[in-house]
Amino acid sequence: MTFFNIVYITLLTAVLTLVANLVGYKNGIVDSIPGMLILIAICLLGVVMARFMPGKLPSVAYIVVIGCIITYPDFPGAKVMNAYIAKVNFLALTTPILAYAGIGIGKDMDAFLKSGWRIVILACAVFFGTFIGSAIIAEVVLRMMGQI
Repeated sequence: MTFFNIVYITLLTAVLTLVANLVGYKNGIVDSIPGMLILIAICLLGVVMARFMPGKLPSVAYIVVIGCIITYPDFPGAKVMNAYIAKVNFLALTTPILAYAGIGIGKDMDAFLKSGWRIVILACAVFFGTFIGSAIIAEVVLRMMGQI
């Protein structure tokens, strides 16, 4: 995938997110633009780093690291960036991403169907394992905090 395609998809996702943020969560588009621009910059910087840094780490790894670093409370300007990013609702952000993933799967439906019934069992096992794992982590953390 070319960098131009990545920028195009990122900007399209950003526009759809701003609309979902307005419709679903009543956050104004103008108020959400600074946070969205920060998120776009983080994503594109992560993609660039994945292409030019040694090693074969995926861009999502760089994106997560950059996001964690710049939103860390002691990082200069983190409070301002966090305030802007907080105006972009996370669920509004996932809507266009999930739609794009659905289109991607639909485009490769033949390959999906060739995987057969085993993919359904695998998906159920992953969902179940993720749920149980999350529940165990939540239980441990809440007990350590004295909440339960």
